[in-house]
Amino acid sequence: MLLSGKTRGDRVIWSIVAVLVVISLLAVYSSTGSLAYKQNKGNTEYYLFRQITFIVIGVGVIYFTHLVDYRFFSKVALWLYIASIPLLLYTLLFGANLNEANRWIKLPLINLTFQTSDFARLALFMYLARQISRKQNVITDFKKGYLPMLLPIGITCLLIAPANLSTCLLTGATGLLVLFMGRASIKHLLLTIGIAAIPVVMLIAAAVFTHKSEAATVAANNESGVVQNIRKQGRVGTWVSRIQDFIYAEGDAVPYQVQQAKVAIAKGSWIGLGPGNSEQRNFLPHPYSDFIYAIIIEEYGFLGGMLMVFLYLAFLYRCIRIVGKCPYAFGTFLALALGVTLAIQAISNMAVNVNIVPVTGVTLPLVSMGGTSFLFTCFSIGILLSIARNIEQLEGKEEPAKAEVAA
Repeated sequence: MLLSGKTRGDRVIWSIVAVLVVISLLAVYSSTGSLAYKQNKGNTEYYLFRQITFIVIGVGVIYFTHLVDYRFFSKVALWLYIASIPLLLYTLLFGANLNEANRWIKLPLINLTFQTSDFARLALFMYLARQISRKQNVITDFKKGYLPMLLPIGITCLLIAPANLSTCLLTGATGLLVLFMGRASIKHLLLTIGIAAIPVVMLIAAAVFTHKSEAATVAANNESGVVQNIRKQGRVGTWVSRIQDFIYAEGDAVPYQVQQAKVAIAKGSWIGLGPGNSEQRNFLPHPYSDFIYAIIIEEYGFLGGMLMVFLYLAFLYRCIRIVGKCPYAFGTFLALALGVTLAIQAISNMAVNVNIVPVTGVTLPLVSMGGTSFLFTCFSIGILLSIARNIEQLEGKEEPAKAEVAA
């Protein structure tokens, strides 16, 4: 299954990965010190060694994946996508529940939680890249070309949405962007965006309506039946309340995690408090995952925060270069999907931390504390480097590999 050969691929991406994992070690160790002390009887290094383990495994995943001819993934894309559907259904019905959302399933024996949406996204993009490359002649035809590629995106997004709306939106937006780059009809894309925007507009309208209803009835201390019903709708109520908090919350009404993130950013100023000197890690919920960017700014200041933005933009730029150079349609669309989704995920996490968008559960790729999401990110980067490595071979910068992929 593996190709023999030296480590190749885009050296800038390799360098960015190296810098991000070093930042991850520093940030995770700092943000988990107090948590590790409380949960592990004074052992403050517990999560540090855990993160080192994930980084070692993740770098191994990148290395061995980049040695695989990326065209192999075209052969297994359909089967991976088919496997992702029952996994998402099982997670939705029987997955581990956290904050009224079933996002994970527990893997037996190793007692590790597995977020099936990460696998589903990767499988979807492989399948989508395969289909677009095969349907270029009919992609502008709605029934023969566009609809067969839109349906997989819709099915995956609908199964992800109940537990993780932010990941659903990220996946859908990336899928439509890949279809756009694949020369799908603009008319079809606009129609899809218009239909997809309906539930989003309804959520915003519900947030505005319930806020006005609450304001009108607060004096009587008696919420309307409509407001109460919306609040009881599980995840829908969570989405509505987050939109409300983002639009209307002021002062003490601002969500606790947003308040603490703002305090962390304010303390960081230009150069920060220094490595390991974060104070808000003791107050900020999930400082090692969802809000790790705020901890980075607190410790390394505005300059450290801008460095993170630069690294992810540089990563996106190198992915775009790979897209431009790849001679095969499958590699082009796969590199586009994987590169864009990782960059948008990073930007979304940072936007949440600085309160530009409502709170979501999106992690910072390669920096947030390790888990299966970290490993799937590494797998995606390995595929990108495999595509870059293939380009080098075709350009004559590397001798062709002696061993071919074994199906």
